[in-house]
Amino acid sequence: MNDEHYMQMALNLARSVSGQTSPNPPVGAVVVKNGEVLGLGAHLKAGAMHAEVHSLQMAGERAKGATIYVTLEPCSHHGKTPPCADLIIEKGISRAVIAIKDPNEKVAGRGIEKLKTAGVHVELGVLQKEAAAVNKYFFHFARTKTPYVTMKSAVSLDGKTATHTGDSKWVTSEEARSDVHQYRHTHDAILAGVNTVIADNPSLTARTPNGGKNPLRIILDNGLRTPMDAYVVNDQQAVTWIFTEQNITEEQVEPFREKSGVSIIPLESLDPGTVLNYLGNQKIMSLFVEGGAAVNGSFLESGKINQLVQYVAPKLIGGKDAPSSIAGNGFKRMTETVPLDITNVEMIGRDIKIIAEPRKDNTDVYRNY
Repeated sequence: MNDEHYMQMALNLARSVSGQTSPNPPVGAVVVKNGEVLGLGAHLKAGAMHAEVHSLQMAGERAKGATIYVTLEPCSHHGKTPPCADLIIEKGISRAVIAIKDPNEKVAGRGIEKLKTAGVHVELGVLQKEAAAVNKYFFHFARTKTPYVTMKSAVSLDGKTATHTGDSKWVTSEEARSDVHQYRHTHDAILAGVNTVIADNPSLTARTPNGGKNPLRIILDNGLRTPMDAYVVNDQQAVTWIFTEQNITEEQVEPFREKSGVSIIPLESLDPGTVLNYLGNQKIMSLFVEGGAAVNGSFLESGKINQLVQYVAPKLIGGKDAPSSIAGNGFKRMTETVPLDITNVEMIGRDIKIIAEPRKDNTDVYRNY
């Protein structure tokens, strides 16, 4: 077995906890000695033991002289838990294979230097690209202090999201709709516009087969028109933040005060930049935008989309008045449009799922995610 084999094991552990560690990154660790796996671990949630601690505890005394494989640079500072770099040294690990440096300014190479100073042989960069992809939300947040934005849409083959009468149930298959719930589970928050709430009364929860974490629900509602009988106001399945503008009256807000888990938050503006800055200040690392065409258009025109997930159904709706997935003014010239790299295409049920990202500078692994 080689380093890539064991690092892939560690990456699989990290992937298994994706969506439940925020604002910390998902991390996996494997302890190996003489070709035998002695310990495995993953960071399960913020405030809990880190992956390195789990794996070293499992390895016990046999960890002395072993190699530890970690998907992200071990921490070197005291946070809610002690420094993992110190524990690696204490347990007598002779070699540390690390996929990628931690961009967090509290770590940023200090963990690696601490290991090297203590005589631990460090190998850096094994499956670096894969590790960056696992932690794309964390890396983006560490660099920008704002959430990573995934925009989802479901359209017919001719690009429509509903008929001209507004009937949209259902454009895509049950399998595609189930796939969406996994994205909800792995994002910290989900965002929709008030028009979507009025038209569809969605729950905006993660209904995955084996259970899942419900995201924080965010509704953009400049006039505070969210119906008092909406699921997002009444079901108590997740916390709901209704973002509105600052001209809302106390009389409008008062009925919502009786609703458990619902907060009315006035912002200077509901433009994506202002919304994302607020969410970043609240340590929200990832946002799943599942809004209507107007919301999608505002995120596109503001340049705030990091990933697009589009489901395309094999049906034709037609009609010049049938809505598409993105509204707004659009761009005037083709030179102003957003070039995308399609990163994945697959069949989900009878539908096509396309994942695309705005084209980036491929020289910076952090900026790519």
